[in-house]
Amino acid sequence: MMANEFPQTLTIAGTDSGGGAGIMADLKTMQECQVFGAAVVVAVTAQNTLGVQDFMALPQKLIDEQFASLAADLKIRACKTGMLADAAHVHGVVKNLKKYDFGLLTVDPVMIAKGGAALLADDAVTTVRDELVPLADVLTPNLPEAERLTGLTITDNRGMEAAAMALQDLGAKNVVIKGGHEATPDQASDFVLLADGRSFWLSAARMDTVRTHGTGDTLSSCITAALAKGEDFETAIRIAKDFVTAAIANPIAVGNGHGPLNHWAYNQGGAE
Repeated sequence: MMANEFPQTLTIAGTDSGGGAGIMADLKTMQECQVFGAAVVVAVTAQNTLGVQDFMALPQKLIDEQFASLAADLKIRACKTGMLADAAHVHGVVKNLKKYDFGLLTVDPVMIAKGGAALLADDAVTTVRDELVPLADVLTPNLPEAERLTGLTITDNRGMEAAAMALQDLGAKNVVIKGGHEATPDQASDFVLLADGRSFWLSAARMDTVRTHGTGDTLSSCITAALAKGEDFETAIRIAKDFVTAAIANPIAVGNGHGPLNHWAYNQGGAE
């Protein structure tokens, strides 16, 4: 076997002590997707299914050293960013992403946790928009995040389409706007705008569940894993939607609040 040929992926994000979101969700997803996941820890949270109780971003020097360690030894084929804390840390991560070639980049522009806690300082939204979004091979905002990045108000499908085009204008190549936050009672529809201009909707029945902690992390990690294995963007996004749909549809009883997804479900045949 050739050295370093096994597909390797990287998550650049914050931890979740509760195990359901952030780097923990990312690594569980990557494992289930048959790639080898590595991590750069940008921030540490005290968190459970009830919410985020506290967090602290790590010193930039330690973040830089994690990047350098990975670049010196691993062969990362695709990476993703999640929670990046504040403007200074977003800028520091961008510098490292430009310095090292870690393959295709999926940006999950995490701003607010499921329970409503802010995971990104207000001043950092501009930095994400101006510095990080232009590096994104795939950008996966939810509706509130898409609104913050574009300044648009999204109230319907046409609004999602307009926001996706605006995000491409900001430099993102392929855009997935997640419709899980919209008010439609019966289905959750995501709008996908590919770099070549093709677009399509991905719909899944909306499930009556509070066990949706880590949904965005899981989607972006599954996209990252599929890209690392050589799938094209459309295929990677479709696989990830199926993975998340299965993970939500087959809940596991953990915690008393917004519980985690079932990361085993997709491989156990849960993606009907």
